[in-house]
Amino acid sequence: MGRIRPASIDAVIGDRPPGLGPPWEHDLAGRIELGVVAGRALVGNHLGDPADRPVLVQLPPGYDDDPKRRYPSVYVLQGYAGMLTDWSRRTLLRPTTPELVDTAFRAGDAPGCIVVWVDAWTRLGGSQFLDSAGTGAYQTYLCEDVVAFVDAAYRTLPAAAHRGVLGLSSGGYGAAMAAMARPEVFGAFASHAGDASFETCLAADLARAYRLLRDRYDRDFAAWEAALAADPAVPGPDEFPLLMIHALSACYSPAPDGRPLLPFDPATGDRREDVFARWLALDPLNVAPARADACASLRAVWIDAGRDDDYHLDLGAERLARALRGAGAPLVVHELFPGTHQHLARRYPLSVAFLSTHLAET
Repeated sequence: MGRIRPASIDAVIGDRPPGLGPPWEHDLAGRIELGVVAGRALVGNHLGDPADRPVLVQLPPGYDDDPKRRYPSVYVLQGYAGMLTDWSRRTLLRPTTPELVDTAFRAGDAPGCIVVWVDAWTRLGGSQFLDSAGTGAYQTYLCEDVVAFVDAAYRTLPAAAHRGVLGLSSGGYGAAMAAMARPEVFGAFASHAGDASFETCLAADLARAYRLLRDRYDRDFAAWEAALAADPAVPGPDEFPLLMIHALSACYSPAPDGRPLLPFDPATGDRREDVFARWLALDPLNVAPARADACASLRAVWIDAGRDDDYHLDLGAERLARALRGAGAPLVVHELFPGTHQHLARRYPLSVAFLSTHLAET
């Protein structure tokens, strides 16, 4: 199933020597362990990415004091292009995200819970936490392989009523989709600026992706894929929209052989309606009404976004909150706050506290 070993966040995944103290390393009130999950669902994935994946399990203060106490669990999903090592990235005047969560535990702002930092990165930059012939069975990996590993190794409350999932951007999308698809696994979710309302949030990047193919690759998607395969550093940073649309195509609209099918014609930029229909079928706004029973079973939902989100995901957040309420979700908290799509780590302790409160044993 996997293996674990204890270590501090910096010693586990950072690039700083341990034992130096702040600002390189901070003492935690709880502790973090590094695990390796045997990803049976990822074996033979189309991209040839590793099936065995690292996972960080953050234990709250006092976990070792009472060997009989069990805790709710909250699974955290990264955004597009995010890797597990990003959680240790220290920036000027800002603690790491796990340190923010630990501080919330220490201060009593969040009830104790087990926080699981999940890796679902792919060589295309992300998986959207979906099962796809183009990337791999990442939703199954999350809901079965990772959850089984954590429940076996730690004192969780091993039921959907005590298990939540959250994320930012693509991770928020993955959290919403996992909770709606697998209500027997997750009983609550939180989404920080999660992908939703695809026709709104993806319009600009689809246009930019087409322009890049037109102006730099003579409208030839295969030429761009060949350049990427030959040297991943060849596409410049300004080609991020094409990188992302490439990855989303692998997740949302793979061909039977796993090749990504773009939702527009590279020769003209015109939308391929049959392909884009596959994308819209995976838009949480459309999934919620189709999964009304699952939505009605959720104990709690938290949805937020910055009012000036770079991808207009504040609009998607508003619409998804309405869609979930319309589908019968009993508790949906929706908030818009001052800010953009950047520097949202401060939101994680809030959603961890919210989920752990509603997932606690009652």
